[in-house]
Amino acid sequence: MAQGGNPVFNGKNFRSQTRGGAATVPASGPFAGQDPMSPQQLQDLYAAPSAGPAQTGRMTYDDVIMKTLGCLAVVLLGAAIPVFVLPGAAGLLMIVGALGGFALGLVNSFKREPVPALILGYALLEGMFLGALTQVLDAMYPGIGLQAVLGTLAVFAVTLVLFKSGKVRATPKAMRFFMIAMIGYLVFSLMNMGLMIFGVVDDPWGVRGVEIAGIPLGVIIGLLAVGLAAFSLIMDFTSIEQGVKAGAPQRYSWTAAFGLTVTLVWLYVEIIRILAILRATAE
Repeated sequence: MAQGGNPVFNGKNFRSQTRGGAATVPASGPFAGQDPMSPQQLQDLYAAPSAGPAQTGRMTYDDVIMKTLGCLAVVLLGAAIPVFVLPGAAGLLMIVGALGGFALGLVNSFKREPVPALILGYALLEGMFLGALTQVLDAMYPGIGLQAVLGTLAVFAVTLVLFKSGKVRATPKAMRFFMIAMIGYLVFSLMNMGLMIFGVVDDPWGVRGVEIAGIPLGVIIGLLAVGLAAFSLIMDFTSIEQGVKAGAPQRYSWTAAFGLTVTLVWLYVEIIRILAILRATAE
């Protein structure tokens, strides 16, 4: 067998001879005692594809997709609890799911390494919250839950298509605008919650129920929030793309799945609230 230019294969410890068309096996070393390889076996070994990201423990799109689907399946499992298991405890489960999900969301966000059990626990609690919320609103406005699910899927699909086409990207300028808008939205939400808790406003939606030119403020604010959630998806897609290209460790697929789950939960809440406000205004 002709020796190549690679010094590793030309070294004293990896030298082979051919005898009768087959490579002999050294008497000692890691290949000692193994059957000789035929020329065809050597050619097949040489032509075999190199190990991909999955074989080397790197993050892949398939990993992210499967883990995200797993998180969403747990969300559905949690949503089934107030709907089928404890239908009479929707209010309690909504509070437990909201507070517990918020707490685990913060824990997962600040942990340096992803913990699958905590991420799935977050998905279960958020599922309980969404199931209870949907049960209450669907009793008031039949069909609103299905409409919210379809709306969430539509926004997700459109956002993914725009990202894949390259027409929408998370540029530094866009991210600065996103952060400013997010802070403003959070301030508004906290103020609205405070006004509702202290009884300053009687509307069940708080300031969101105030109409401006015949349009509820909640619809205007809600559409802004949907836009922010959609851009948050763009940021999630960008982070996943960069992680895969950079060869991030496979465990960070859980981080990506957690980010997508958080954004989809937020998007669903905003859409079902817009629909509820519109249905309440139409009655």
